[in-house]
Amino acid sequence: MPTTRVALATCSVLPDLDPDDTPLLGALAERGIDAVAAVWDDAEVDWDSFDLVVVRSTWDYSQRQDEFIEWARKVPRLANDAEVLAWNTDKYYLKTMGEMGIPIVRTLWLDPDRHLTSQAIHTRLPAHGDYVIKPTVSAGARDTARYQENTAEARGQAILHARELLRSGRHVMVQPYQNQVDVAGETGLIFVGGEFSHAVRKNAMLSRGHRPTQGLYQEEIMRATEATEPQLALAHRALEAAREVLGDAAADMLYARIDMLPGDDGEPVLLELEFTEPSLFLAKSPGALERFADAIAARATRS
Repeated sequence: MPTTRVALATCSVLPDLDPDDTPLLGALAERGIDAVAAVWDDAEVDWDSFDLVVVRSTWDYSQRQDEFIEWARKVPRLANDAEVLAWNTDKYYLKTMGEMGIPIVRTLWLDPDRHLTSQAIHTRLPAHGDYVIKPTVSAGARDTARYQENTAEARGQAILHARELLRSGRHVMVQPYQNQVDVAGETGLIFVGGEFSHAVRKNAMLSRGHRPTQGLYQEEIMRATEATEPQLALAHRALEAAREVLGDAAADMLYARIDMLPGDDGEPVLLELEFTEPSLFLAKSPGALERFADAIAARATRS
């Protein structure tokens, strides 16, 4: 009987996978699966030779989104679906979620085609409180920064940051900083094969004066946590809304991480839908590695 082969797609900076994912190789071997790490833009890889390709630590995609999506559309058996990745790699999807009634962080969207002047950007930035500026296509807090509105220096840096992003042709998000995150952090709810698996809590990443990250990603400090009923309810609503938008492409997602944080009233609001290459923090919850390995093996042998 032919051996079932699975590729775990990664990037050239992490050719042997992120440490969170490396245990998957052994777990899949125990299930009779020949799993290997494969760099997504390596021209020597024969993607058609795999029964399943699972997107994992492809964290350099944000600088080459078009190329990444073109690659994804050429892989015959990919999880998650290429059309899900195309939609999810641009955070403009959050505007759609908000319009569908999903609570999101209040966001101002800046369009590079508007050719906004520095003065125009200045008038659009929040007049009160701290705020965050980031591009809609980004990963791991890259090119993201938090600013204080009450200093002229910070205001000037914020305008320069937004202007540079816009001039490079990137759409920009401006969001009020959610102060509750300093106390409660962000919570990520991980789903495997459509079922809730486990939850993690992330400490606040954007301190005052935080400058845009220039590396591949910013390290996250995580710990296991218990998902609350309101968090689970929001996660399920967000997943259902995404399926409504994406149709068949999102009907059978292998993995998802729904990131949320508390709003000013303490109720959870959606921060991001992570359908592309999220860390799943498999070591943080007993049984999480086994659940994910089981789901991959079932999908690979079904393909």
